[in-house]
Amino acid sequence: MASTSDIRNGLCIKYNNDIYKIIEFLHVKPGKGPAFVRTKMKSVTSGKVLDNTFSAGHKIEDVRVETHKFQYLYNDGEFFHFMNEADYTQIRLLEAALDNPGLMKEGQVVTILINTEDDMPLSVDLPASVILEVTSTEPGIKGNTATNATKPATVESGAEINVPLFINEGDKIKVETEKGTYKERVKE
Repeated sequence: MASTSDIRNGLCIKYNNDIYKIIEFLHVKPGKGPAFVRTKMKSVTSGKVLDNTFSAGHKIEDVRVETHKFQYLYNDGEFFHFMNEADYTQIRLLEAALDNPGLMKEGQVVTILINTEDDMPLSVDLPASVILEVTSTEPGIKGNTATNATKPATVESGAEINVPLFINEGDKIKVETEKGTYKERVKE
């Protein structure tokens, strides 16, 4: 058993007969009244996000997890297939278990959290940012970059991301995986 002082991003807990992963948390100590912890949790089974407040000192049941490096192989339409880099075993996951499946490209290495009690995969964590090639976008117009105007662009993984007007087809861009937003253009 853990308490609210052990809450951190990425912690997996049992709550309401389900397993949730802490996405965000904030310890609040108001001037009047007891302290509490405000959390945003994501269900690892359904993907539903839940806002919850725990009073200070509240006991929570944490889930023991292990992290393993897996390589993303392919998507067959229903399942995403991954291979363990250590022992070459393969697993398949539904799209609901993935935070941002549109930003994964074949061969990419991801971290998968696995519940040690029943060896079930809980969630897939992508790197903080990925480099993807722009496959289609409207051509940029010279001199139209004075404002923060953006345009939609499709990247090699199939995701659509808003990019600045100066980005063209064939450019490589760095994308933040947590928000799915453009970060910068990558020069080769």
